[in-house]
Amino acid sequence: MMNPRENMLRAIKNDRPEYVPNALEHLIEVKCPTCERPIKAGFDIWGVEWAYDPHAEGGTYVAHGSKIIHNIDNWRAELKIPDLDKDVDWSYITQNWGEFPLDVASIDYENNVVMGLVEMGVFERLYLLFGMEEALMNFITHPEEMAKIAEVIADYKIKVIQRFAKEIKLDMIWYGDDWGTQNNLFMPPETWRQCIKPATKRIYDAIHDLGLIVNQHSCGNIAKIFDDMVDMGADVWNMCQPCNDLGKLKQQLGDRKFCFSGGLDSQFVLNKPGATPDDVRAEVRLRMKQLKGTNGGYIAGPSHEVPYAKEMLDAMFDELDKTKFYDYTK
Repeated sequence: MMNPRENMLRAIKNDRPEYVPNALEHLIEVKCPTCERPIKAGFDIWGVEWAYDPHAEGGTYVAHGSKIIHNIDNWRAELKIPDLDKDVDWSYITQNWGEFPLDVASIDYENNVVMGLVEMGVFERLYLLFGMEEALMNFITHPEEMAKIAEVIADYKIKVIQRFAKEIKLDMIWYGDDWGTQNNLFMPPETWRQCIKPATKRIYDAIHDLGLIVNQHSCGNIAKIFDDMVDMGADVWNMCQPCNDLGKLKQQLGDRKFCFSGGLDSQFVLNKPGATPDDVRAEVRLRMKQLKGTNGGYIAGPSHEVPYAKEMLDAMFDELDKTKFYDYTK
């Protein structure tokens, strides 16, 4: 049997893995040292203020009224690009979302895939700079200027990723940028293609130039730009929430090689009040049927990172073990 690292890389490449990998295993998450979202109350690297509530998702949220750009006509004067030498401690490498220091020397590269977490992508940084309401209005009223600012953010992101990859050996970049709500995109697809896509494509290209895998994170329903994301060069999409028609999107790929990661419904199965372990098992079987494919292209896991009851996770792990293997004898 091939080791877990090789199997996961083969799954990503649609290159005949032995089994569907589990997203909760053999994937080491390393947080980029740039402070895009503080874990306690304070300011991020761009100067946006964040408040803290231990009961909030992720703990921190943007403080009411915090913004950096107050007038889009004056954005060049108001926007200060972070200094990656002065503003970042590149020696402080942490696991997951920054809670735990990571002993880089102890990483088991032989059996694990190492993924660098780079959060607050182009769209998210734009709404953090303006505030959400102002940003969404600007996409409609000033799309050319928003596209220009997006390119400035992309320049910064590319430098971050290049520096990050020098500090630690990575296999993959988890690039976070939530483009969708539960039902639709935050903006018309044409606006996304004008304002967000070109800058994001450059980021993808920079990641590939480093020999790394592009793992695009986007919550929400992004079906209208799914083909764009694939054709731009994304290799993986997480957490591929079931508010998208995942089976349809898998079929929509045709001969294109692409990997779904996640997909097991957190909202209406894993974390739904009243749901049972049998519901979890049925969900695993459904997503395996839709996403497993014949040569790879699926990493199974929950569609969101929230706490789950042990009995639900146990059922998920057990059913994955029962259904994960590929049969290449047919």
